[in-house]
Amino acid sequence: MSSIRILTTELAARSDNSLRSLLAARPDLISPPVPDFAALAARACARVSVARALDHLSQPQMQVLEVLHLSTNEDLGQSASAGSLKPLIAGSTTAVIEAILEDLHARALVYRAPDGSGFLAVSSLKDVIGLHPAGLGRSYPELVRTQPLVGARLLQTVQALHRFGAGVESASTALEAALAMQSWVSAPGLLEQLLAAAPETTAGMLSRFSAGAMGAVENAQRTVRPEAADPTPVDWLLARGLLIPLDNEHVELPSDVAIVLRGRVIIQEFTANPPAPKLQRTSASLRTNAALGAIAELLRLETELLSQIRNTPLSTLRAGGVGVREVRRLADALRVDTELTTQLLELAALSSLLVLDVDTSRWQLSQTGWQQLPREQQWLWLATSWLAADRAPSLAAQWASRNSSPSAPSSPAGLSRSSATSSPSGTAGGTGPVNALAAEAHRPDAPVLRQQTLSIMAELSAEDTSNPDTVPVLDEAAILSRFQWRRPRLARRLRRLLAGFLREAELLGMTGSGSLTVVGRAVAAGTPEEALDVLRKALPQPLTHVLLQADLTAVAPGYLSPELTAELSLLAEAEGQGPATIYRFSPASIRRALDAGQDAVRILDFLGRHSATDIPQPLRYLVEDTAARHGKLRVGRAVSYVQSEDDGMLRELTQLPALKHLGLVPLAPTVLISRVGSRELAAALRSVGMSPAHTEADGGVVKVPKPSPSVVRSAGPARRTGGEAPAEAEIAAQLAALRSKPSWAPSGTEAAPQLGLEILRQAIRLKKSVNISIVDSNGNHDQQVLVPLSVTGGRVRVYDPEREIERVVSIHRVMDVELADLPDGKRVTQ
Repeated sequence: MSSIRILTTELAARSDNSLRSLLAARPDLISPPVPDFAALAARACARVSVARALDHLSQPQMQVLEVLHLSTNEDLGQSASAGSLKPLIAGSTTAVIEAILEDLHARALVYRAPDGSGFLAVSSLKDVIGLHPAGLGRSYPELVRTQPLVGARLLQTVQALHRFGAGVESASTALEAALAMQSWVSAPGLLEQLLAAAPETTAGMLSRFSAGAMGAVENAQRTVRPEAADPTPVDWLLARGLLIPLDNEHVELPSDVAIVLRGRVIIQEFTANPPAPKLQRTSASLRTNAALGAIAELLRLETELLSQIRNTPLSTLRAGGVGVREVRRLADALRVDTELTTQLLELAALSSLLVLDVDTSRWQLSQTGWQQLPREQQWLWLATSWLAADRAPSLAAQWASRNSSPSAPSSPAGLSRSSATSSPSGTAGGTGPVNALAAEAHRPDAPVLRQQTLSIMAELSAEDTSNPDTVPVLDEAAILSRFQWRRPRLARRLRRLLAGFLREAELLGMTGSGSLTVVGRAVAAGTPEEALDVLRKALPQPLTHVLLQADLTAVAPGYLSPELTAELSLLAEAEGQGPATIYRFSPASIRRALDAGQDAVRILDFLGRHSATDIPQPLRYLVEDTAARHGKLRVGRAVSYVQSEDDGMLRELTQLPALKHLGLVPLAPTVLISRVGSRELAAALRSVGMSPAHTEADGGVVKVPKPSPSVVRSAGPARRTGGEAPAEAEIAAQLAALRSKPSWAPSGTEAAPQLGLEILRQAIRLKKSVNISIVDSNGNHDQQVLVPLSVTGGRVRVYDPEREIERVVSIHRVMDVELADLPDGKRVTQ
């Protein structure tokens, strides 16, 4: 029986609405577009696609699917229905299980048996769901099939029990021994009687396997006889085959034993409805005030951060990321701690406000225009970028916080102890620090986890609206509890990152005082216009004037507009914190503005337009005197040059819009200098039709610095998170293409390799031979009868009964495969 063939027929018979629901729930099935129903079924059965689909199942759905998997056998055509599954799931009802099975069927994770008696899981589910579904170990036959050494030992155990008179049937092969043990332990009341006569602590030891099927035992493969006097609990269990040694240190409790110990049910705790945690509450006004304050402070700090980096770009470490010294320098300038500074850096980088110059290995400002946007749009840019970013900024922020502690040891040994005590802040292995903007903070699943977390928070917030003046405080335990029920396969990954997510959400104002805000709910729901409207009305209007004073300072009486803040940060040094910031002018700060291309007239005009008072005379003298002495000597930076005898052509190059990013400046009538490397310069000139030639002092070799390993893959403000449903037009086009093809395509299509793998795995399970067509390097086909032994890594290990040898065949050379029987005497057993 082929699940791909049966599923192909089912999918072709579905209505368009049913197919639309399937493609919306599993968008990866049509990315890229699928050619026919056979290919659609093959993708639906593929391991990667099934794993993605399982990530979106709830706990009751996963429990029903696991029980279905354990209760059915595709090779024997043994299916299961809601009625047969109900006794195996404590606390369930037939109606609930039936509804879940129908939903799983709609998602193409199960299909109906040909005889209509029940459902079967797709063939790849066994590989995706793991060795121990529902916390159960493998059955006796499965252990014997997958562990050859286990079969030999189990045969000896069964023979010893038979001689001892334990009531176990005699066996002559490993498979017969496994079936005998399965029948023996499943006999009504037998296991209970055995445990009643067992050593005193045996039942307690078996209870330790309730959370998992495997355990650690020293010298697990020792020989133990059932007639031994005064055995230990472990010896007693090993002698009766109730624990199976996998090696000399590990044992496994067979599922046949575990199910009996669970009262002959597989799932003991089944909850069709999500848990409802008891949450504390806070006032809605307190939440709103905290969130608006956080948003205003975030925008102020990000603006100051960008101003600091514009003046002094950030250097990167050779190992990747920004070092602690640079972070501390920024923290001192911003007057905040290093943890917050690291979060601000990460947020600026993942929002594309900072970019890494690969020529200088320095982080510098990008030309995004963010600082000129209204404050509500600035916030939306940051919030949507964070939501879609495949990074976990909190990993670097936690390390920065620990490293900045005065008591933190600076020796290598101290670093080892610090990193070992908090693995979530480590690298991929959880044993080392993560520097700001380092590649180790990359987490591909972060967008999905953030989106799901915010959805859970919105769900919890909407469940209790009895008092509109108060809102629930969503703590970490409550979110994890609901997430475990809603997305059990993702909960383990979220557990390490949730605390950081919540801190980042608080920083962004998506939560306030631990409660989800209106703007946070709007962004999570994909309605940013609602968030913009709320912020536009709630945030105070930015001021466009300051108070200039005779002591060379400017006082900001409130939050300033982004343009005014950026210009003042260039002309003066900020002092103090909060909206009422004081800016101090000095010769150094005025020179900085002059270096940026301004002059005294422009500076004084700007100050006059944005000052609520006249420009004090000391400030006017400072600007004019500094400008008079500025520019006597000019210093700049040039990375490469362009030389040509055609002066007119060089002047045209400086005017081309496509070459503005090169920073071309005339140095002499026949020479232009550029701020980019020679390779990038040559490529840009070629793009506008020029044919430049390299002239390097070292023999024509162009040397370009390698990109730093700390490159952060930025997420723009319009970036989509993974797993989104495809557009309706895309689904409609896909349905039209599917309906135009026959339901089952001939061999050689996309479904053929997946179908071949399915047949190979079925042959391995059944220990049958296959009739296989293999193409060699010259394109010649060779039809052979082989016995497949294992499939892994794109290769299949086979036994050739004619030559009596084993060999390995690449999957891509297999053109066709079907089950076949070996001649008498040639069948191979494992």
